[in-house]
Amino acid sequence: MRWTIKPKPDSEAIDQLAKELRVDTLVAQLLLQRGISTYEKAKNFFRPQLEDLHDPFLMKDMDVAVERIAIAIANNENILVFGDYDVDGTTAVALVSSYLLSYYPNVATYIPDRYDEGYGVSYKGIDFAEDNGFSLIIALDCGVKAIEKVAYAKEKEIDFIICDHHRPGKNLPDAVAILDPKREDCSYPYDELCGCGVGFKLIEALGSRRGETIYDITQYLDLVATAIGADIVPITGENRILAYYGLKVINEQPRIGFKAIIDQINKATLTITDVVFIIAPRINAAGRMKHGQHAVNLLVETDLNKASKFAAEIEKFNTDRRGLDQEITQEALVQIQRNEEQEGFTSVVYKDTWHKGVIGIVASRLTETYYRPTLVFTKSGDKLAASARSVKGFDVYNALEGCSDYIEQFGGHKYAAGLTLAANQYQNFKHQFEKVVKETIDPQLLTPEISVDAVITLKDITPKLLRILNQFAPFGPGNMSPVFMAENLVDTGYAKGVGQDEAHLKLSVTQHGSHKIGGIGFNLGDKLNLVTSRKPFSAVFSIDENEWQGNVSLQLKLRDIK
Repeated sequence: MRWTIKPKPDSEAIDQLAKELRVDTLVAQLLLQRGISTYEKAKNFFRPQLEDLHDPFLMKDMDVAVERIAIAIANNENILVFGDYDVDGTTAVALVSSYLLSYYPNVATYIPDRYDEGYGVSYKGIDFAEDNGFSLIIALDCGVKAIEKVAYAKEKEIDFIICDHHRPGKNLPDAVAILDPKREDCSYPYDELCGCGVGFKLIEALGSRRGETIYDITQYLDLVATAIGADIVPITGENRILAYYGLKVINEQPRIGFKAIIDQINKATLTITDVVFIIAPRINAAGRMKHGQHAVNLLVETDLNKASKFAAEIEKFNTDRRGLDQEITQEALVQIQRNEEQEGFTSVVYKDTWHKGVIGIVASRLTETYYRPTLVFTKSGDKLAASARSVKGFDVYNALEGCSDYIEQFGGHKYAAGLTLAANQYQNFKHQFEKVVKETIDPQLLTPEISVDAVITLKDITPKLLRILNQFAPFGPGNMSPVFMAENLVDTGYAKGVGQDEAHLKLSVTQHGSHKIGGIGFNLGDKLNLVTSRKPFSAVFSIDENEWQGNVSLQLKLRDIK
């Protein structure tokens, strides 16, 4: 691991902010590193307000989208709400469809089949709309690059409203409205919304025309918070407000579908991390193992008995997904070791029988193991399909653009993308991808980095500090949980490996003979020899609480030791 210490802001600025906010200088330093330099900004950070959400009509084409939906309702048209099969797409479909159905009956949903139709807007979905008399499709979390598909729909006199957050190509589809804050001609003040977030801005705009305020639609924010966490978008600005209030809804008044999931896992209060690792994988499992519509059915269900049955079904999908994911990861690791590809700048693996639904998870696991931009391919019809994952600081989407001669279609973000290509182009693509990455990546990005906010002493760690740090939540990209470093630590003699195969490290440390504190390092069991024999060491950690037999104490959650 590379430890990099963030630059310390100017001492005068730290002292000034500390005085203004009546906090200690460490808290002021952490705030300044997050771009929070004034009392007003700190107030917005610690007390997010729904009133600070941007006017949805600042988004390009929002007025046109709202007008077209009003015409559809006035003319009694059938509206099809179409979305991708992942968490962002299914939550967005559940959000927009359930909102529209609250006052207009002619609304149905459509999620494409991952295996039969693939990612995004599909010809099959448009044919379904034509066969069933739908004249307006609202596409969520997809569509901004679907030029041919939207043209195909237009021939059939079906209009499109696109709500997307992916980067558009050079040309835009001929849709009635394209809501995408990443459009170059869109001056919306915040461009990091997820697909469900764009869907929320649409219902916010629709609601305002119906005399509703933001408080009339807060019950939909549980879906938005889930999508923000799952899609790994920055939890800054508007996303921070949406995630903050969405978590309140999840914990205080969850929709019936969420309640059915939460009842199964028996956890009192969910953080954004719980949403990412507990709720999101279950929603995702439906599209991976069976069909994304199962997730939408759960998310819009209002009867707890039915929702519990749906949740049990999805729990089984998730268990099956886990087994497959482990099996394929093992096979992929063997393939990499056999080809010694870890010596290169990329990992690219392929097997025609791998389950398309889990190759994205496998790509993430391989990236964790070898820390290289990674692609996992499988057969999809007569083509090959892949999921791409990247390492921190490297834009895999741009790298794929450099391989576009060999790709039939691709889409995604800086750190995660998907693509399809003809089977006979696999080797050509593989060589080109390695070449592009080798030529464009900074080699130090191939060593995982721990970014340290501040160097502190153990005596800085107090219950008051932890109470303030907890108010920095929800954490995520752009606002990660603060990470600290302390030097000259000495184990008090109780360090040991714990857990299966003693994979984890449990210890208690002091610094200069005082301020004893416990620590746990998950998957750091192999570092035990660094801390025994009272040898001084440095550690990187976040601060946490440990509850044991009713006693709560502060502890270090260790990330690395040197």
